[in-house]
Amino acid sequence: MIPSADRLLIAVTALWLVTGPLPSFAQRPVSGAVTAPARLTATERDAALSSIQAELQRTYVFPEKRAALVERLEQERKAGRYNVDSPAAFAERVTADLVDASKDRHMYLVNDAARYTAAEAPRVRATDTDAYWHQLALREHHGLTDLRVLPGNVRYLRVTGFHWVQDETGTAYDDALRFLKDGDAIIIDLRDNGGGSHAAVRYLVSHFLDGDVPLLTFLSGSKPPEQSRTLEHLPAGRLMGKPLYVLINPRVASAGEEFAYHVQQLKLGELIGARTAGAANNNSLVPVAPCFVLSVSHGRPVHAVSQTNWEGVGIAPDVETPPEQALEVAKSRALKKLLATPGLAPEQRFEYAWAQTTVEAGLHPVSIAPQALKALAGRFGPNEVSWKDGVLWLRRGSRAPARLTPLTPEGLFAVDGYEVLRARLTGKALELLWSDTPEPTVFARG
Repeated sequence: MIPSADRLLIAVTALWLVTGPLPSFAQRPVSGAVTAPARLTATERDAALSSIQAELQRTYVFPEKRAALVERLEQERKAGRYNVDSPAAFAERVTADLVDASKDRHMYLVNDAARYTAAEAPRVRATDTDAYWHQLALREHHGLTDLRVLPGNVRYLRVTGFHWVQDETGTAYDDALRFLKDGDAIIIDLRDNGGGSHAAVRYLVSHFLDGDVPLLTFLSGSKPPEQSRTLEHLPAGRLMGKPLYVLINPRVASAGEEFAYHVQQLKLGELIGARTAGAANNNSLVPVAPCFVLSVSHGRPVHAVSQTNWEGVGIAPDVETPPEQALEVAKSRALKKLLATPGLAPEQRFEYAWAQTTVEAGLHPVSIAPQALKALAGRFGPNEVSWKDGVLWLRRGSRAPARLTPLTPEGLFAVDGYEVLRARLTGKALELLWSDTPEPTVFARG
């Protein structure tokens, strides 16, 4: 059995599958839902395998590989590998064999009666999202789960998945992009984004490009190629010209990778983190009785610039760093770029430099010898710096003491609980610095 995080990577034309236990709301049967059997019969197993083999023979993206995939499943069936009565175990074994035979990370079988029912339900329009994915999109705010203003007016957006619900998701993106538009630089966090809908990726990336720019050509068997281009009309307007940083890791897959690939190929910004999963093919989600959903790759994207895609190789970052440090590295690079802006106003330079000091201290923690720290303690006018439990504490007047954390080896300290205040200890004086005032307030020792 291969890990679920590796099995459940999704393509650019269908919403991703969750990589861990399903949320409780997603497990509730929809109206008319099928109940998952506690045990599979031999007849049900054989029927499911026949359905899977027929779908592979009919739609798998590489026709020359179809027969080998079908034969692999048939060999394993005859060898008794699938003679299990657990639907979960059956799905895991089929998945392992599909991935091993195809080396395609969009090939898998999921045991989920609720999703089987949703996939079986008729749709009014071909573009409609089924009930399962519609509910998930709403619960997760269409994948736009975190918006922040970081120091230096760097705007941050976390995209956990590229949901797309026709006539609904665009509005959520419009609000998020208006928020980003007011930033001086932009960070988009894709870490752990397993994929989603090409429509959502196209909507987002269109904001960083002119309209009608070629993105991908989708190839699917004998069907005519379909080209995707950036959108002309965007209610939030375009965000071109701002420094852009995109965070990636090995769990970024499929549609998540598509956005990162556009950023890199079209030179829209920098990718920061670690190489992505390498899952590019387009998949369909096909219901298989009695309770399964089969993901099968039916097509592949070709990028307008590279004339290829990221299948099997992933996307290398422009700046390689441990994924858990990617946000801090992105903030550092954004602030350095902003500080290099020609003609920068003094107040902006002060704001960026203030933020940069904090970021650099986080990336490269400062260590000062205990004896040197202890020598800095003393009384400074109405303020007292004390040495306790191996650290320095600042009491301003009658306020409660606040811990001092070194920011630089030269005696600049953060004051815990006060992002807008810093203390510099020179040995002879205490300087209190405020984020909105360039000149410090100085208190002599004694």
